[in-house]
Amino acid sequence: MPHRSRLLRQRGDGDGDRPWVTRRGAGLFSRFPDSCRRRLCSLLGAERQPPDIPLCCAWNSCCQTPGAAGSARAGSSRLQSPKHALRRAAARPRPALPWPCRGAGPGEAGLRAVRRGTARRSRRTMNRFKASKFRHTEARLPRREAWIGGLRASSVASYGNHVKASCHWVAFSAEAAGMLGIVLLEGRDGGKRAVSQLCCHSDAVTDFDFSPFDPLLLATGSADETVKVWRLPEEGQELPSSAGVTLGPGGGPVDMLQFHPTADGILTSGMGKQVNVWDVGQQQPLTALEAHGDQLQSLSWKHDGRLLGTSCKDKKLRIFDPRASPAASQSVPGHENNKDSRLLWMGASDCLISVGFSQMREREVKLWDTRKFSGATFTLALDTSSGAVIPLYDADTGLLVLAGKGENLLYCLEAAPAQPALTQVTQCLMEGHTRGLATVPRLALDVMACEVLRVLQLTDTFLVPVSYIVPRKSNQEFHEDLFPDCAGMLPATDAQSWWAGDSQQVGRVSLHPARRPTQTFCSPLIAAAPSTQLPDDGPVDTDRSEGSGYSSPSGSLTSPSSAGASLSTSTGPSSGFVSSPSQKSLQSILGPSSRFRHAQGTVLHRDTHITNLRGLSLTTPGESDGFCANHQRVALPLLSAGGQIAVLELSKPGRLPDVAVPTIQNGAAVSDLSWDPFDPQRLAVAGEDAKIRLWRVPEGGLQDTLQEPEAVLRGHTEKIYSIRFHPVAADLLVSSSYDMTVRIWELGAGQEVLCLQGHTDQIFSLAWSPDGRKLATASKDGRLRLFEPRCSPQPQQEGPGPEGGRGARVVWVCGGDFLLVSGFDSRSERRILLYRAQALPDGPLSVLGLDVAPSTLLPFYDEDTSVVFLTGKGDTRVFLYEVTPEPPYFLECNSFTSSDPHKGFVFLRKTACNVREVEFARALRLGQSSLEPVAFRVPRVKKEYFQEDIFPPTRVWWEPALSASAWLGGADGQQGHAELRPADMVPVSQAPKEAPARKFVPAAVYLGEKTDEQKKEELLSAMVARLGNRHDPLPQDSFEGVDEAEWD
Repeated sequence: MPHRSRLLRQRGDGDGDRPWVTRRGAGLFSRFPDSCRRRLCSLLGAERQPPDIPLCCAWNSCCQTPGAAGSARAGSSRLQSPKHALRRAAARPRPALPWPCRGAGPGEAGLRAVRRGTARRSRRTMNRFKASKFRHTEARLPRREAWIGGLRASSVASYGNHVKASCHWVAFSAEAAGMLGIVLLEGRDGGKRAVSQLCCHSDAVTDFDFSPFDPLLLATGSADETVKVWRLPEEGQELPSSAGVTLGPGGGPVDMLQFHPTADGILTSGMGKQVNVWDVGQQQPLTALEAHGDQLQSLSWKHDGRLLGTSCKDKKLRIFDPRASPAASQSVPGHENNKDSRLLWMGASDCLISVGFSQMREREVKLWDTRKFSGATFTLALDTSSGAVIPLYDADTGLLVLAGKGENLLYCLEAAPAQPALTQVTQCLMEGHTRGLATVPRLALDVMACEVLRVLQLTDTFLVPVSYIVPRKSNQEFHEDLFPDCAGMLPATDAQSWWAGDSQQVGRVSLHPARRPTQTFCSPLIAAAPSTQLPDDGPVDTDRSEGSGYSSPSGSLTSPSSAGASLSTSTGPSSGFVSSPSQKSLQSILGPSSRFRHAQGTVLHRDTHITNLRGLSLTTPGESDGFCANHQRVALPLLSAGGQIAVLELSKPGRLPDVAVPTIQNGAAVSDLSWDPFDPQRLAVAGEDAKIRLWRVPEGGLQDTLQEPEAVLRGHTEKIYSIRFHPVAADLLVSSSYDMTVRIWELGAGQEVLCLQGHTDQIFSLAWSPDGRKLATASKDGRLRLFEPRCSPQPQQEGPGPEGGRGARVVWVCGGDFLLVSGFDSRSERRILLYRAQALPDGPLSVLGLDVAPSTLLPFYDEDTSVVFLTGKGDTRVFLYEVTPEPPYFLECNSFTSSDPHKGFVFLRKTACNVREVEFARALRLGQSSLEPVAFRVPRVKKEYFQEDIFPPTRVWWEPALSASAWLGGADGQQGHAELRPADMVPVSQAPKEAPARKFVPAAVYLGEKTDEQKKEELLSAMVARLGNRHDPLPQDSFEGVDEAEWD
């Protein structure tokens, strides 16, 4: 590198010596940009540029005076990059220059520009690579005693998070349909928190949300198509008995809810493809956004309240400005898989976070910027798990928590949309699997413990708080850098003002304990109810009465079938006893619970089984139960050709021989079969040849193969679905067929007497009312029909039934006043629906989702206990629910589970039950090769007494009340009732009253103070007791001594 003296030459113009760039220097520095050349020349003080030489020079001693050039060594100058040259020029002190522009003009301006540019680049570099203050964040689990236990979370699939928290309460989806569990966020003095049940809806609660301003205001949405707003009480008061505001019903089940972030009284609901923005105060929608292309999956408000974002099953993300237009202002393809996706705004910024699945079914997180919404700015692949991801984002810290449904791992990431980037902070392995996830409001955090985020994980039986802590040396002071001011709890505006264009923002408040605001906001949407304090007299034991219709499960304040305070404290006429005032006060919290909630299903001893069943037909239609039984025998269709049916005697259990057993040769494949309830020897069999054959089984069972039926009924032109005997009149049978007709047969004459019309598609099921006057049908066209056969062949009423064409069943319940229908919804979830028989067009009163399975649920209703049993072919579980004529309509009981799938499940009449063991129902379970009796019992302490609340007089439905001709002539009959109490059993209501035994030793016994002498005596006695009696003589006491004189 030549010395500076070779690059510069002195040149005089009469104004003084000025340095000029030589041609050799110009060639060496020709790669510098023009802006750098001009800036350097201004630093060097050049006023003009030689016409033949470009302005390009840079060297490490550019600020030296020309006179000092000769004293510098040649090796001291080296070529610098423009950045280094500018930095060195800006950093070194500027000497006095020998030209006129010294100290002013372009030289000073250029120096300032260099300094400003260098500072900006330095800040950008530092921001890019500086360490996050949350990089050491730890996820800490409290001790198990701090978990909220004794709950049963819902397993119903929905797009909600299943748990939400305000600064005061936590709400979560309970297992019972239409219920929410309510529990305090913080326990009193660190004690255990009692979980209460709020009965919200007649169907499953799909989503709910707390108001961001009023911590006691809760909105709930349900599959019953309504949205309700509740005001929860303060601690120690009763839960509300009814909603303050009800919105809807809408056009379908409510899938998601969210309050507006800046305006009080605005609630957004999503149902199907539709989004509605409600004015809760006026109970009217402000706007209905343009319909989406498919099922809505999530919605999220921007924190400034101006824009609304949605994700949809059509794989698109949409941005709406509801006040400007109902149409989407922006739309972009989101995740490539249409599986569950979620969208969140990153505070009040223009950036969003979405989670979903890629085309390869990988779970992924994407960052979006609405200013360049053509594609994601950053994508992070998580894993290949199948569970839908629940995202939670805290705008004040930038922390993003992710959890997969059904998994036990929590991810914590830090989002930096400016870079953009997602950086993993920590992971937390939980004990239970995640059912739901929620964040606690920042105003409820323990800031003095450096808790920057708290998450509530909902598992099957626990609510687990997870605290995210930033370790700091001192926990005695407030750390301003970790806790910036957050949004307060005073709304910026109301619904009408916001709709008119008001976009004021919520004021921010400090999290410092000394400067935290104490003012609270009470929304005027629902007036605060007068406080009603609960009695503080300790826990109430409601299980002391054997006949109590309701009780609380031991060890927990929750029940799988708890309901709200608005419900009646009686489940019907069979409750038997009236609750005490203390019980009623507890039930006002828990709601009613079924006295059969602890029912136990037990397979009886193997000695009662019929085993070695071979060649069973597993292809009977879904409209058939698969087999049928009465109190004497069972009929099983076989797989062999010709429609063979095996008839087995229940009185002869054991292993069947390997040789063939006598059968009924039906002559056509069996589609359905049924025993005559009034004649245990007559069997009706419907065949695929559109004929019904009546067979008579000899007394004592089949000894030889039957080939000739007693009668054949002809009239249908297509395959027959199902057949049912009349419940009251003898010799009457009803059948349904592919010819879409329902025909009633008089068996004595062997002919058709009535033909019912009005169906437009396949008839799935039919059922007689208990009094035999009406007939209900469920059809593939999604309609329920109610006939009065003697009045008209056309339906008397029609109403909406289950969706889809996969099958349905109908049964009469609650004395014939209601209809219970089992079927499927549009997402193939099995569910049951309850209708009022007199108001079929009004739709279902209650809808309860159970599970997802391919087989149709087969219902059996026990009218004595009002318990319905539900199971399907191929299932391993039998659901039990007590049906009540009042909300919540379904009270869940313990279900029965078998080790292997059953091919059918048929119940016997009441006289088969062993009442001494409190057995209220008995069924026959058909397995792969065996027939097993199953007994359903209620555990009771005093089983030696007859439990009259479990066994009321039963209807003698196995004896006819009138003949077929009398019924056809318009007569109605009523069957008698029979007592089930054995003669040697005393009713439990007449049992002698026992004095309550003292459960605890009086405090005076074990709290009495003892003196030191007493304690010493007790200790000595205990030690001697282990060695022997201290008063017994010791061995040395019997030794003989010597005289004193002998010692000498």
